[in-house]
Amino acid sequence: MVINIDPKFDQLNQLIVSTPHLFDHKFNLPISMHTFLFSTVLFFIYKTIYCCIGPIKQTVTLFLNLEKKVWPCSLLWLCCRCCCWRPSTYCCTLALSVPCSEAEDSFPFANIWFSLLSHVSFISCLLILGKNTKVLEGLPQPPTITHQSPKDYIIDPRENIIIHCEAKGKPHPSFSWTRNGTHFDIDEDANVVMRPHSGTLVVDISREKADHYEGVYQCTARNKHGTAVSHNIVVRQSRSPLWSKERIKPIVVQEGVSLVLPCRPPAGLPPPIIFWMDNNFQRLPQSSRVSQSLNGDLYFSNVLREDSRNDYICYARFPHTQTIQQKQPITVKVLNLEAINDTMAAFYNDTDLFSEDPVDDRKPTFLIPSGSSSSKTVLRGQVLEMECIADGLPTPEISWTKVSGDLPAQRMSYLYYQKNLRIVNVSESDAGDYRCSASNRLGSVHHTIHVSVKAAPYWISSPPRNLVLAPGENGVLTCRASGTPKPSIAWAMNGIPIENSPKDLSRKVEDDTIIFTDIQIGSSAVYQCNVSNGHGYLLANAFVNVLSEPPRVLTPANKVYQVIKNHRARIDCTFFGSPIPKITWFKDSRSSTLDGDPYIQHDNGTLEIHTAQARNSGKYTCAARNMLGIYENHVYLEVKEPTRILKQPEYKVVQRGRSVVFECKVKHDPSLVPTMTWLKDDGELPDDERLIVDADSLTITDVTESDAGVYTCIMNTTLDHDSASAELTVVEATPTPAVVYERPDPPTDLELTDQKKRSVQLTWTPGDEHNSPIQKFLIQYEDSLHHRGHWHNLTEVPGTRTTAHLRLSPYIHYTFRVLALNAMGFSRPSFPSRMFKTEPAAPDENPKDVEGFGTEHDNLVISWKPLTGLQSNGPGLRYRVMWRQKAVDSDWTTVTVSNNSRFVVSGTPTFVPYELKVQAVNDHGVGPEPAIARGYSGEDLPVAAPENVQAVVLNSTLAEVHWDPVPHKLIRGHLKGYKVYYWKERSLHKHNPYHMEKLILTFSGNHSHGMVPGLHPFSLYSFNVRVYNGKGEGPVSPTQQFETPEGVPGAPTSLIVTNSNLDTLTLEWSPPHDRNGRITGYTLKYQPVNNSNELGPVEELALLANETSVTLPNLKYSTRYKFYLNAKTVRGAGPAISQEAITIMDEAVASRQVDIATQGWFIGLMCAIALLILILLIICFIQRNKGGKYPVKEKEDAHTDPEFQPMKEDDCTFGEYSDNEDHKPLKGSRTPSNGTVKRDDSDDSLVDYGEGGDGQFNEDGSFIGQYSGKSGSRDTAEGHESSEAPSPINAMNSLNSFV
Repeated sequence: MVINIDPKFDQLNQLIVSTPHLFDHKFNLPISMHTFLFSTVLFFIYKTIYCCIGPIKQTVTLFLNLEKKVWPCSLLWLCCRCCCWRPSTYCCTLALSVPCSEAEDSFPFANIWFSLLSHVSFISCLLILGKNTKVLEGLPQPPTITHQSPKDYIIDPRENIIIHCEAKGKPHPSFSWTRNGTHFDIDEDANVVMRPHSGTLVVDISREKADHYEGVYQCTARNKHGTAVSHNIVVRQSRSPLWSKERIKPIVVQEGVSLVLPCRPPAGLPPPIIFWMDNNFQRLPQSSRVSQSLNGDLYFSNVLREDSRNDYICYARFPHTQTIQQKQPITVKVLNLEAINDTMAAFYNDTDLFSEDPVDDRKPTFLIPSGSSSSKTVLRGQVLEMECIADGLPTPEISWTKVSGDLPAQRMSYLYYQKNLRIVNVSESDAGDYRCSASNRLGSVHHTIHVSVKAAPYWISSPPRNLVLAPGENGVLTCRASGTPKPSIAWAMNGIPIENSPKDLSRKVEDDTIIFTDIQIGSSAVYQCNVSNGHGYLLANAFVNVLSEPPRVLTPANKVYQVIKNHRARIDCTFFGSPIPKITWFKDSRSSTLDGDPYIQHDNGTLEIHTAQARNSGKYTCAARNMLGIYENHVYLEVKEPTRILKQPEYKVVQRGRSVVFECKVKHDPSLVPTMTWLKDDGELPDDERLIVDADSLTITDVTESDAGVYTCIMNTTLDHDSASAELTVVEATPTPAVVYERPDPPTDLELTDQKKRSVQLTWTPGDEHNSPIQKFLIQYEDSLHHRGHWHNLTEVPGTRTTAHLRLSPYIHYTFRVLALNAMGFSRPSFPSRMFKTEPAAPDENPKDVEGFGTEHDNLVISWKPLTGLQSNGPGLRYRVMWRQKAVDSDWTTVTVSNNSRFVVSGTPTFVPYELKVQAVNDHGVGPEPAIARGYSGEDLPVAAPENVQAVVLNSTLAEVHWDPVPHKLIRGHLKGYKVYYWKERSLHKHNPYHMEKLILTFSGNHSHGMVPGLHPFSLYSFNVRVYNGKGEGPVSPTQQFETPEGVPGAPTSLIVTNSNLDTLTLEWSPPHDRNGRITGYTLKYQPVNNSNELGPVEELALLANETSVTLPNLKYSTRYKFYLNAKTVRGAGPAISQEAITIMDEAVASRQVDIATQGWFIGLMCAIALLILILLIICFIQRNKGGKYPVKEKEDAHTDPEFQPMKEDDCTFGEYSDNEDHKPLKGSRTPSNGTVKRDDSDDSLVDYGEGGDGQFNEDGSFIGQYSGKSGSRDTAEGHESSEAPSPINAMNSLNSFV
């Protein structure tokens, strides 16, 4: 047998082509940063190759792995990240033997700059691999198909067709195609091209329709070592045909009947997804009454009035082309008998055409499927969907059972309100008879579906595996598959049926196996296994590659491995050869092979030292040998001293403006070059010249408040690191020297005295308090046996003490340290004390939280909280689990378990109390006697129903249900409560046929009665009661019924005004939808409403129960009325419905009001008024232009407006001035030489004031107002002097109203 090379090594160039982003990454950075990155890339490629070269080794799984050890470079972490974070690249096909988390622990601060260098280190990893894989490039390999299009390949007709066929091999294979069983000459079709170095076809459909290239394609990849073929690729164009145009008539149905709305979508490829929506693209609601079938039709078990609508639209979504098409909307009108009578009576002389009863309640019948039985065939691994949709009133409930077994609970689900049973990943066990049942209170109906499960061929374990053999070796190719019916198996070699292939004496075919015996060079080939039956086929390629190669060691010669002392070391010996070489390791003088402690040799050639010591340093030789030769390689291991910080930086309190120094002195291996890095608050140091970094210190000058924080020094070498932190506190400077308060120095001189089995005396010497008294000491311990490197708090003592008596646990390797605390914080830990080992002992305590419960009806799960390593007190910790039935006088049953926190007892009775005990045991004895806990075995469904179930009706909407509790032993579990199922059978009024779905009320706990609220008055209800536990519900109690009394009715359905006259109105109404009893009459109230919406007196009218209209006489014409109508039962009046209407206006009055403007007397009166106004204006205008003396000086002085000039009331003349301005013209006017009057710039005239609010007339038409200006101020000032007589326009309006 020869180790096969992973063929991807031969395809490294394809990796670069397929992942160009890794090799041509464009950083959005300034050009100076690009220059820095280029230099960084060169440096880290060199460092990675120097540090990481040679980590390649080969495993017997015919696959090369990258093995990570404790490499001598910090970039190892980046290489590990490269492989863990890029699963799509070639680097990630390499198996890391150490998890990335371990690598992170060795270099935790790398994330500061990893994001910048991750691509760099990945390229470095690839360069390392490329150097080693060159050794293997010349190995021959037959072709292998690596990628191909699916068997059923549906293409998008809008895009170019790409038929994939990729293969690998050495030499690289050539490709050819067949189409519909004949050779497909690609060169003769200008629309088809084959990609370079690939068999993938690209068809340009810009010049030819896509359906021209539909057919069955098969790809062949061949080189001189064999021929591989793809499976048949059936190429079909996706289709989304349009919906056929059709005129859909409205569907009118009677309320209560069943209905089917057909969808019948166009056949597409692949089939469309069907859903129903309305015009607003909202999904139509579905329920147990209305649901969609598998073929897309919409089924109504019974229709209701609210199902009436005109936008039932079936949509078909074609997923491949992402298109949606819709059918023409369907209109459905649902009428009840009263509506049909009212509609038809108008055409047939009020004859009652539908006097028969409404649609009766009926027992269920199946709408789909038809008949009492049907059959269905499904393939293994596919989805089985069965549906049952029933007609019935009330709406039937659907349930499913499997006649020949149980339903697969984990793989099944109910859809569409249990009308669809769906089983995924079907297996042969799902075959059998399934029964769906539809039931309502009138009966039930059943349908049996016989399911047959067939199976396309499938691999029993895996497809045939490739064989790599050396000359003279034996091998077997196995093609194990199954199916129903049993498939046939056909072998081919290099694409030719094996019976027609050249004979090979080393080959023997036996059904599904080919046996190779004493194989020889030249027998390399690719074998095809075709497994088929009537439901499908499987095609697999497996090559036989005969190689003869001497041993080779791929690990670089003289490679130097460096590792830190006390860490794990791994030395590689990556090898190859055919037959498989045997690996032997030697050290230095080669006196003996390295195959015992402390050395571990792995099958892939790696030599591991679990804990490296200085004596393990030296030269190591790896020898690989097979029958063709021997190959030796020499490597070196160097064990280095760890890096440790000897003097850590200390907590500092410094005044602003002063300087501070943090020291960080380190010890490291002399051969390693250390690098000191400082961080501030886990980030980079600020770019500030005040921060000075020396070889072993950090100095900050001229300290400011922003310098406060935590400073960390990190000492890195190429193998390890160490770090320490200290805090800087900045305080304000004071005129006088302030007392500096600092954390105390760590205690020293730790000593252990008075040593006993479980106690020891610890003493120490306190450090400097730094002006702040020590408040307490914290004592910590490390358990190097169980938790090396972890420190735990043990106890605290007051700051005045320097000794502590410590209580210890057995089987612990203690190391102690002490920390001091003052007002400034904790000191650094003291140096550890010497180790103190306590002897093992039996456990002191037992597990806590012991519980017992059942997960199945016949088991008992006992669980507990396991002890910690500190509580175990010794090696070999295990648990003694004991149980017995509580009510039975029986012995304890005992088992002992280890490494577990639970135990399952099978075969227990259902829900039986148990007593439980769990006791801790180790190699040194048993723990104390455990306390007894109690639990119960698994629950099962209750077996009895509540008895004496009855109901007490409290009022029309509330009832109280009573029952006798179920005996505890029949509950078979923890009582959770009772559930009351109730539903409305019908209304007691014939006009309210209403059916209600079942409702559930849950009463938690041990109840014997419960309230049922929200009932409908005047209705018949049915109910039953069930008890339930943690497992589920028990059987149903006998169904009981009760009637609710009458209640107040609902509001009338409608109230309309049908006839409006001058003084009468006719009202018509419909009875309430919710009558809640027998209607005894109606009350009509009405009142007038004026134009300001004020309500007048209320009139009330009592109406008989059989009346549905009334005519109101003696109403006021042209008046708006508001009406209120409510119905009454014996329980009282219900809510009212309101309506408003207006009586018609009197034609005579309307005519008088409209024609008054055309009467002669009215026209004459208006003309006389206009003439009087004109005469008055002329007289006032003449008097104003006379320029006489007007004694109005005093009145001018009394007003703020200089233009205020009052007019005399008796003669409409202006008063004379009494001052010496007698000859001045009236303000606001002037008298020119020609005697005419002109307006000045103020533009004031009588025309401006003629329509002012203050100029008014009395009854005889005389002007009684004062002359005033236009401004708002004047109007306001004189408003109190004005009369309230109407203006001329108002006078006309008043006259019109009077007439």
